[in-house]
Amino acid sequence: MISSDATNTAAAPGAAVTKRLQSELMQLMMSNTPGVSAFPEADNLLSWAATIEGPVGTVYEGLTYKLSMRFPMTYPYNAPTIKFETPMYHPNVDTAGNICLDILKEKWSAVYNVQTVLLSLQSLLGEPNNDSPLNGQAADLWCSICLFDP
Repeated sequence: MISSDATNTAAAPGAAVTKRLQSELMQLMMSNTPGVSAFPEADNLLSWAATIEGPVGTVYEGLTYKLSMRFPMTYPYNAPTIKFETPMYHPNVDTAGNICLDILKEKWSAVYNVQTVLLSLQSLLGEPNNDSPLNGQAADLWCSICLFDP
């Protein structure tokens, strides 16, 4: 027979993730941050649909991009998996929508939340990291444009 303490301990990680994601959803909804949004898909709090608008003054201005966000049961100690669902041409996004952004990999910290990640992705659109491209052709094009930009 499993004691109630053992059962509560086993359920605690899932409960902690649920509580954190519910809190982040409320924070995102209350902040009304322009250009970013995210909501859980159906009844699955670990799977979200998000959107980011292209930053003003970039080639992405006026465009809206859909993303998928998948949260591990170890969130926030491990980063969510985020992919662009809307096709896009960018040095740090491959043709499958995978993203190369350090805070989604080795620089992840539990202090990040959905809002900060979406704002970082929005910023990445206008300021790619050409030192670590997923799309070499887009990185080369970006560099050639920067050389001619006054």
